[in-house]
Amino acid sequence: MEGGLVARGKTIAVLDAEQCTPNVLAGSLDEDAAGALARGFAALADPARLRILSLLASAPAGEVCVCELVEPIGKSQPTVSHHLRILGEAGLVTGDKRGRWVWYQTVPSRLAELRAALT
Repeated sequence: MEGGLVARGKTIAVLDAEQCTPNVLAGSLDEDAAGALARGFAALADPARLRILSLLASAPAGEVCVCELVEPIGKSQPTVSHHLRILGEAGLVTGDKRGRWVWYQTVPSRLAELRAALT
């Protein structure tokens, strides 16, 4: 179904078969799909959050303690935690509290959804 599915005179975005993700370029999005994608892209629309995501994605162990993100990002721990909360609310990262610190990792499937929405 290249280009979208037409139902009731409206074009509905084609879903990527592997990810079940609406493709922004394939047709118009419904309100729910547009909102979900917008939350993800909005979370990425900040240089500090992009840097945090990059550090998490490239971590050799696959996860990073919030305490290890403060220095490379150059922000205070509360600010880094704020950015991680936004990334978490968008479904891009998950955290695991261990003692007094939280260890974060990316959610590859969510990142793939955002990537697929633009291809």
